Amino acid sequence: MKRGECKMPGGKLVAVNVRVDDDVPVECALDGDFFVVGGNETQQTSFLKAIGDALIDGEELGSVFRTYSAIRLLGTDAKAIRTAYRRAVQGAKCDAPDAKNRSFRASNTKVKTFDAYETESPLTLFDWRERWQTLKPRVFIDEPRCAKDQMLLEERFAREVACGVRPATVRFWRWSRPAVVVGRFQSIADEVDQVQARRLGFDVVRRPTGGGAMLVEPERVITYSLYAPLDFVAGLSVAQSYRLCDAWLLAAFKQLGLDAHFSGLNDIASQRGKIGGSAQRRYPSRQSGGGAVLHHTMLDWDVHADIMTKVLKVSKEKLSDKAVRSSVKRVDALSRQTDRNQSTMIGSLFDFVSSSI
Repeated sequence: MKRGECKMPGGKLVAVNVRVDDDVPVECALDGDFFVVGGNETQQTSFLKAIGDALIDGEELGSVFRTYSAIRLLGTDAKAIRTAYRRAVQGAKCDAPDAKNRSFRASNTKVKTFDAYETESPLTLFDWRERWQTLKPRVFIDEPRCAKDQMLLEERFAREVACGVRPATVRFWRWSRPAVVVGRFQSIADEVDQVQARRLGFDVVRRPTGGGAMLVEPERVITYSLYAPLDFVAGLSVAQSYRLCDAWLLAAFKQLGLDAHFSGLNDIASQRGKIGGSAQRRYPSRQSGGGAVLHHTMLDWDVHADIMTKVLKVSKEKLSDKAVRSSVKRVDALSRQTDRNQSTMIGSLFDFVSSSI
């Protein structure tokens, strides 16, 4: 099996694993910390498989994007995918006349990079308050749970809102055990040192949303989820929906005197580095419900650098457009900005979001 990776400037990593038989690529699959939006789960799976098949057959990727026009990739594009594939098959006989080894034809398919989101019209606090007060969510701080139970609850709550049997809800998580939470489209083997994770007592789970792997230690993160009817984000772009769902959080930070702003599509950052990130997934209408959006955000309260470097595998390609040499240096733990402890901070965020309804 051969692996190639490519990361767009300001975007996300895409990787292609290629199975080679007698120096001929015969099968490949995509993974990475990109996002896929639109369609249902089966259609998204078929979309990614169709891209892999097109790579093997030397076909234009644009035809796949046109066939699956209701589905979009965020954070990567056709050029990055082709680059990852080429890197994977270096040394294979890809110039042979066989159909499975034809050179790629040019594709005009382009997918917006994360830098472009900065130019979209921002939502104001008024926009957020207007929608938020209409939402009237139930807000609660949950009991401690292991990572597997957290992921099951994410799916359950989102699907209940989609069915119309649960009101909009904001849930602050508490963790009972350390964990590595891997994005929906990532390869666990390539993102996590599973031997070290087990040795150090970390569970490894996959979440229902895209994005990158996150290291969780109960005393070192703050996590919350919003489960809302799809009407809450109606008429908004994907980027705007991310910012709408986290607008209350930035308003709370401002009130608490903390430095935080949106960065790219799904990150929250300070002037010193990344504070945390969010991910979304949309669930279609079910029964009498009108569908749902699941939005969850994880903030780094404190950083255990030694553990992070032992458990997470961070490739050089992933850091290729960063002005730092490691993922640890890109993180600005929230605790550096305040004398509050983690519990007090969670309580302050709970009070703010509850009083904003």
